[in-house]
Amino acid sequence: MDNLFEFAEACLHSGHIDEKLALTHQARQLLESGALSLDQGRPVAPISAVVFPEKPEWLAPRFVPNRKLTAPGGVAAFFHAIAHIEFIAIYLAWDILYRFRGMPDQFYRDWLRIADEEAQHFELIRIHLQGLGTAYGDMAAHGGLWELAQLTADHLPARLALVPRCMEARGLDVTPGLIAKFEKRGDTASMALLTRILTDEIGHVERGSYWFNRVCMQLGCEPESEYRRLLGEYYEGGKPKGPFNREMRIIAGFSNAELDWLETQSL
Repeated sequence: MDNLFEFAEACLHSGHIDEKLALTHQARQLLESGALSLDQGRPVAPISAVVFPEKPEWLAPRFVPNRKLTAPGGVAAFFHAIAHIEFIAIYLAWDILYRFRGMPDQFYRDWLRIADEEAQHFELIRIHLQGLGTAYGDMAAHGGLWELAQLTADHLPARLALVPRCMEARGLDVTPGLIAKFEKRGDTASMALLTRILTDEIGHVERGSYWFNRVCMQLGCEPESEYRRLLGEYYEGGKPKGPFNREMRIIAGFSNAELDWLETQSL
């Protein structure tokens, strides 16, 4: 394969995990070496053509057990949930670059880099799970993140608002507290893994903010008001819940006005 969108099809339309990981790393290497075409002439398949592995079983969020870290198997269950989030994030990065054409080359470069970093996260967590006596797919998971992708399959500003600037941004709010919990447990391996993920995710959300603002301006929309409108239209309940990590969200491209609105709405 010598075309980025051909790689995207191979990753999105196959449920083979290891193949997907290998292709993601290969695509980034080829693109960085100048050996991968960004020609956008290939047609776009509907999002219904995307294929996932047989495992894990997907359940509605309310049916997925929520075990505390202190419960038996709680740490393994926690990292299995994180593994699923990171695995779906690989799909999300591939899908946004595959589905939305007509953008500058840097858009596709950014999201391929993000897909590759999400794949690295998943691989690290999978190794961590092995040390906890389990494997990805051994427990049930839910498809909430992918449902947002399906809802926004035809609307790039909504995709950017809902996925990197809402769901992924939530990780910036909660992960520092999770790291602190593992620090209290003396679990340095889990701390290091979560810190690596958090560091990369700041950059992922920042790219979401950058491209959201740029697309809104191209469409003649004021980004802050459009962000509020899209969350009201697509996000269940109309808003994410706080508290919000203002410092990290500012680094990741949120404005003070957006954060003031989020905090007011979350009261």
